[in-house]
Amino acid sequence: MSVQHVTATYVIETSLPLQHAAEVLAGEQSTGTFVRVERESDDLRARFAAQVESIDELPLTGASPLPGSVGDPALRRRARLRLRFPLDNFGPSLPNLLAAVAGNLFEIKELSAIRLIDLELPPAFAERYAGPAFGVEGTRRLVGRPDGAMIGTIVKPSIGLSPIELAEVVSELAEAGIDFIKDDELQGNGPSAPLAERVRAVMPVLERYADRTGRKPMYAFNITDDIGRLEANHDLVVGAGGTCVMACVNLIGLPGLEFLRRHSEVPIHGHRAMFGSFGRSEQVGIGFRAWQKLARLAGADHLHTNGISNKFYETDDQVLDSIAAVREPLLGLTPTLPVLSSGQWGGLAHATYAAVGTTDLLVLAGGGIHGHPDGAAAGVASMREAWASAARGETADHAFENSPALRRAAELFGPVRV
Repeated sequence: MSVQHVTATYVIETSLPLQHAAEVLAGEQSTGTFVRVERESDDLRARFAAQVESIDELPLTGASPLPGSVGDPALRRRARLRLRFPLDNFGPSLPNLLAAVAGNLFEIKELSAIRLIDLELPPAFAERYAGPAFGVEGTRRLVGRPDGAMIGTIVKPSIGLSPIELAEVVSELAEAGIDFIKDDELQGNGPSAPLAERVRAVMPVLERYADRTGRKPMYAFNITDDIGRLEANHDLVVGAGGTCVMACVNLIGLPGLEFLRRHSEVPIHGHRAMFGSFGRSEQVGIGFRAWQKLARLAGADHLHTNGISNKFYETDDQVLDSIAAVREPLLGLTPTLPVLSSGQWGGLAHATYAAVGTTDLLVLAGGGIHGHPDGAAAGVASMREAWASAARGETADHAFENSPALRRAAELFGPVRV
């Protein structure tokens, strides 16, 4: 018999007894309200009420309570809470699932902290949502890189290049042997460099390179827009021979991503822009482990995880857990490709590889390639040589000694991580 419920894991803080707080949360997100009402029968509750599966007390963090919280701060306790939601409450629908497991609960005043950290989903979701169409293997096939880490970059400067200048950058990167290039999330369809003009400028460059070499680097054009425009933006890219589209998952929403997945003929590069607005705080929001499952179900072939030693807020342990989460099997779906980014350069390859144990990764270096002292081509070489060395089991010192491009990179970005 198939599983007919969703289990959501939260970390909460409260001044109420933990069991009482858990029941408040379960009731608010299923059958209950602030008082028992006439038709909330025992039978109805048995069929539709969320159930408290487990409560494990945790140490307090010392963080301030959420605004509007009630109760004696001296009584505050913290716990990991697992709630089981009947699938019949919402069906295999991502928007309606979120209404149940992440709806009004963040506003409950009895909770001084509330964070959704994981979800266990039944097979019914994979019956409705197709997940990635290309994933790791499909991306490898399209970029012509059957093994080793796939090396990519973000167009820099992020904003301001004319389409002609963009084409020049792409040509230089292609000649350097790059696997993947993407628009920055800030570069959408603005008047200074519209999507159509970028496509017209970039694709002939890549096609000429492919005709000569037999390998076409993948360019992820940012097609993020209103849902009604996603289809036309996708068709513009594919019609010109493009092999990837990029969408900011949180900006078009899960329904927008699922809409694009049903239409798309190429991999969808899922950018996590705005994730920090609900993922950064330990007091409130949604953790990456929970969020990435929803993005994968909705169809993201690639998904940003950040990388170690990044320029953002996440620790190395958090980043490595994010990479591991994206690599874990999910309901039999095609595996999504983790995308490492933010402050990456060749000197991080050995430490990253030692931690994750795979090259089924897309490693993006923006400044780490464009800012290389000897130019972007040397930046690509430093990344490629470092990751190849790591995959061969060599030490970082060995790579440093044998790669002039990596040594030069270390003069600006160092030290090398071991």
